[in-house]
Amino acid sequence: MVKDAFAHMFRREGIIPAVIEGESFHRYNRTDMKAALDKALAGGDRTFSHFGPDANLFEDLEKLFISYGKNGTGKRRHYLHSAEDAARFGVPDLKPGDFTPWKDIPQGSDLLFYEGLHGCVVTDNVDLAEQVDLKLGLVPVINLEWIQKINRDTSQRGYSQDAVVDTILRRMHDYVHYLIPQFKRTDINFQTVPIVDTSNPMIARDVPTLDECVIVIRFKDPEKFEIDFPFLMTKILNSWMSRRNSLVVPGGKLGLAIELILTPILRRIMDARK
Repeated sequence: MVKDAFAHMFRREGIIPAVIEGESFHRYNRTDMKAALDKALAGGDRTFSHFGPDANLFEDLEKLFISYGKNGTGKRRHYLHSAEDAARFGVPDLKPGDFTPWKDIPQGSDLLFYEGLHGCVVTDNVDLAEQVDLKLGLVPVINLEWIQKINRDTSQRGYSQDAVVDTILRRMHDYVHYLIPQFKRTDINFQTVPIVDTSNPMIARDVPTLDECVIVIRFKDPEKFEIDFPFLMTKILNSWMSRRNSLVVPGGKLGLAIELILTPILRRIMDARK
């Protein structure tokens, strides 16, 4: 739904995005990541994960943000999820879990659209948030996030529930230190909150649907983006304000909310670019 909303806006506004996938800036391919994890565990490191700096190319991602901001250029690659991806990107000899070779971003794009976990990361060595014009957070509350992961990894990837829980625990250090802090730097957060019981994610049989959730939309600075709350509440049925900078909408209206809120912001960004 979120990808569709952005695709609709880009098409209607005539915007050509240079799309950057967060997974493409992992440090290791699937095989090497397993080896790096085994080495970390053998050495007593129980916190090594995809969420932290040791498994990601934060410096390279920052260089891309800076280069694109200055010249509309930079290098990217793609992470291959499947054999179909390999065929689509013209690298049939590569296997799922590999990366395509680095290539220059094609000329003629209007903006860089990063979709991933680390777009606002700040460490002692990098400050990605400083390079971004519009920072959006899309995140479920943590129990819902765990339910989604347990369901996906057990039903689609063949892992046992105990193995998935071990992964969640191993990632917790990096989750707290590198993922959560980003949401204080975002301009707008879209947080999915279930309205069904998720108090014990380990026993949940089904992932709550969007119709069983509400979306809490928090604006860091509503005046900066000229957010018209009365207009939004007239356009989004059953929406309401929980705080002066927060709008609550039914889960099924997430796509509509994204388009209503972000279309005028994108227009202003593009006008400023010109």
